[in-house]
Amino acid sequence: MSEHGTDPATETFVALRNLLFTVAYEMLGSAADAEDVLQETWLRWVQVDPGQVRDPRAYLVRITTRQSLNRIRTLQHRKEAYVGSWLPEPLLTAPDVAEDVELAESVSMALMLVLETLSPTERAVFVLREVFDVDYDEIASAVDKSPGAVRQIAHRARRHVDARRPRTTASASETRAALESFRHALETGDLQGLLDVLAPHVVLVSDGGGVKQAAPRPITTSGKVARFIIGGLGKHKVTLTSDPTVVNGSPALVMRLDGDVDGVLAFRVEDARITGLYYVRNPEKLTRVASETPLTVR
Repeated sequence: MSEHGTDPATETFVALRNLLFTVAYEMLGSAADAEDVLQETWLRWVQVDPGQVRDPRAYLVRITTRQSLNRIRTLQHRKEAYVGSWLPEPLLTAPDVAEDVELAESVSMALMLVLETLSPTERAVFVLREVFDVDYDEIASAVDKSPGAVRQIAHRARRHVDARRPRTTASASETRAALESFRHALETGDLQGLLDVLAPHVVLVSDGGGVKQAAPRPITTSGKVARFIIGGLGKHKVTLTSDPTVVNGSPALVMRLDGDVDGVLAFRVEDARITGLYYVRNPEKLTRVASETPLTVR
């Protein structure tokens, strides 16, 4: 036991927990499932003699990766039966994460959706190599491939992602400015204000999971998106409020109807205008957000 009464195995796991959670979340797109993977990782870790483990970080990343790959198969069946568009579960992140451009971009809604187009093994290799700079030998051990095969997979996955990811990344301050303009236009019902902040080729993706109303397919172009938003507001005889927060490493809005959390709206900003809107309304994906964002009194 350590001087603080915690055994070395627990200390090691706690020290690496955020890393392991992020690995699992970026592979699964679900914070709830990532937590389950961490629990499974912990149960396996406590059965190991830490003194026999040369590199605890590599060992735990390997367990987490394998458990995530196992869980992906279950998630794929869920997504095949999913109603409407699917978005990752919003992940509340600390404000300082938004200033870390590399980490913020790696968990952004836009990149998470690109990762969905990779195979499970490609996704694991990409996350471990490109986001966490794990060496090829460690990745090979985690995904049961040879280092040479992992290099090829990494190259293929990087090329695939680069062809689909947004070309530029806005700073946190640029994103906040666009968000404030959008928020003002939204709360005042200003159609022209929305058109001014939306890029001509903007895409809106909404996820209701078959439980809440949402657009069945992505909506494109600024005119259609703005009219969809303003038209939707006109249907509700309720008070709409929007509270700024940080989700997936970027400024976002927690949307409330009569004080209750209705959804989380994340943004993609390029050249000071909004190019992507990601609105998660599925209640199953909002439990963490609702519990961690108390009602704002106005």
